[in-house]
Amino acid sequence: MKKKILFGIFVLSVVMVFLAGAAAAKDKIVIGQAIALSGPLAGGVEIAGGKIYELWVEEVNKNGGIYVKEYGKKLPVELKRYDDKSDIGTMTNLLEKLILEDKVDFVFPPWGTAWLFAAAPIANKYKYILIGGPGGALKLKELSLPYFFQVLNFSETQAPALANIFKEVGVKSAAVIYRGDLHGVEYGKAFVPDFKKNKIQVKMSKSYPDGIKDLSPLIKEAKAANVDAFVSACYPPGGMLLTGQLLELGINFNALFLTVLPFSPNLFRDTFGAPVVEGVMGGGAWNAKSSPGAKELVDKFKARFGVEPDYWGGLYYWSSLQHFQQAIEKAGTLDQKKIRDIMAKEKFDTALGPFWYDKDQYFINHPGEIGQWQNGVFEVIDPGDKRTAAPIYPKPQWPKKKN
Repeated sequence: MKKKILFGIFVLSVVMVFLAGAAAAKDKIVIGQAIALSGPLAGGVEIAGGKIYELWVEEVNKNGGIYVKEYGKKLPVELKRYDDKSDIGTMTNLLEKLILEDKVDFVFPPWGTAWLFAAAPIANKYKYILIGGPGGALKLKELSLPYFFQVLNFSETQAPALANIFKEVGVKSAAVIYRGDLHGVEYGKAFVPDFKKNKIQVKMSKSYPDGIKDLSPLIKEAKAANVDAFVSACYPPGGMLLTGQLLELGINFNALFLTVLPFSPNLFRDTFGAPVVEGVMGGGAWNAKSSPGAKELVDKFKARFGVEPDYWGGLYYWSSLQHFQQAIEKAGTLDQKKIRDIMAKEKFDTALGPFWYDKDQYFINHPGEIGQWQNGVFEVIDPGDKRTAAPIYPKPQWPKKKN
């Protein structure tokens, strides 16, 4: 009997060891993402950031995957996406599904500032790393989330840069309009004090609702105020409407700046044409001249998708993912906290150059803050060594319509 008991214990221990090994076995890294594949934001996903995540996964897998010492091999990456239908509530529910039900290894961000603001606390609650993508807000700093890393630049650095550019070129007065959401309000409120610091008179500052169909009253009001610069904190639909109506009305300003739109060569430049958008400024910025890695990314992106990447976040997201991969490889594990700790303190070389996060876990080595279309290229016009071209001022008149 004693021998049978001992034999039974031996068999059980062998089975337990086998099961433990089986549980530890892993053949891929699954990354989940709840993002707008339909609805009003889907166009933004298509032109700004959405494809970068797909390209990164493809490139990682072409190289055999990510090496994880704990498993002694490279693991390929699978991107598991759900459509949040451009709805914040749907996005938060899907994010929790990815974490709690699907038990994905990591998560990628949604699209849009308000969506990111809603996602970050959820990821942090479950101790999942969330690397910020298309979106960013100062209010996220107030939340102090150890598992959230902000990648994109936003009003905190862009508003002062735009004000400095305006001062440099001689802008004396401005009109500011902004979308009535987290992105628009934050940017709209940030521009005014920075302009005033640089002795630029703000003659008009007004918000407009999401989904607006006619911006001509605000355009005409700015024109009547005789301002040098017209500034709009907008998303792509509002920016396209604004540009189209400026053209239709034949109203031009010496400087025109839109936050979320001009960075897109495919939607903005190619829709209106390079001669039309000449001199228009926007949030960003980078281009193929920014670094050797930037040039390589442009080439890879064009070869894969047949179009250019967006010239605001594209290089940022790509480089943040390269930083993330190196953090995983250094940690040698898929443990969220160990990887998080490395991400928070380590600097790695990436396509844009050295990439690291500051004490608030915000990426600060931006390749550019403000871009401007010049001869078909979205040039970085910030003062400083990252500038790729001097700003054009005044902005050229709109080309005359052909009969």
